[in-house]
Amino acid sequence: MNYELCIMIMEQSGIIIKGIGGFYYVETADGVFECRARGIFRKEKLTPVAGDRVIAEIGADGKGAVTKILERRNLLPRPAAANIDRLIIIASTAEPRPNMLNIDKMTAMAIDKDIEPAVIFSKNDLEPAGGLVDIYKKAGIASFPASAVTYEGVEELKALIKGKTCALTGNSGVGKTSLLNCIDGNLELPVGEISGKLGRGRHTTRHAELFKLAGGYIIDTPGFSSFDFDKSFYILKENLQFCFPEFLKRIGKCRFPDCSHTAENGCLIIEAVENGEISKARHDNYILIRRNCEGNEKKQY
Repeated sequence: MNYELCIMIMEQSGIIIKGIGGFYYVETADGVFECRARGIFRKEKLTPVAGDRVIAEIGADGKGAVTKILERRNLLPRPAAANIDRLIIIASTAEPRPNMLNIDKMTAMAIDKDIEPAVIFSKNDLEPAGGLVDIYKKAGIASFPASAVTYEGVEELKALIKGKTCALTGNSGVGKTSLLNCIDGNLELPVGEISGKLGRGRHTTRHAELFKLAGGYIIDTPGFSSFDFDKSFYILKENLQFCFPEFLKRIGKCRFPDCSHTAENGCLIIEAVENGEISKARHDNYILIRRNCEGNEKKQY
């Protein structure tokens, strides 16, 4: 009897493409299987998330259980997603207006977790994104304009996704879902309308879900409002300077070895801001973010 039970259960490796209501949908070489997580994960205070590489036991009925979570390369905790190669941040030029501080928090958090950020400005058909794009290109971060109406930037977005596992994020209403539908119309993801009262969109994406798309994987996550920066955004104060790529070639060359790059005389980064070599807006946001990092100890999230 035990032998028969064993041959009815296959152990397979795969990737979680969606987790919802305690069920995890694991894509393997043989298809997608609905799985529960083993109770041991609760004891270890470990929760499987979209993007996790896992081992699952699949029964003859196609139902299974996640038995092991393989080592994660990284983890974005809120909303939860693992093993991300690239964080694609979507911001719109209008309806809603871009929040540059949130964008800079996200690019910094990505770099701190060894995730490559990219910033795409949507709705370029409503208002040109040239100046915004230039800020991030100048900082050494991939950036370009896009439009779900004219299909501008869609090929560039496909190139970002190809061969990578990407998380797609941004405020509600910026056009994340519309851009995904431009890449593959078969997705037919629901698109929310902009709320005139709130000036932002209604949430249409309810959970982190991984799609096979454009030769890679992409996780469509809820908007910025679901990111709890107090809990999720955690960078050691001394590490923040390394999360701004435009600072890197000047770090360690200021007058003072412990330069915070906020107000010191002889700071090469401040000089670069004054000379127009580094965006003043980005530097101002660095100072604001650094204040939020005060008191951060060597702690991981």
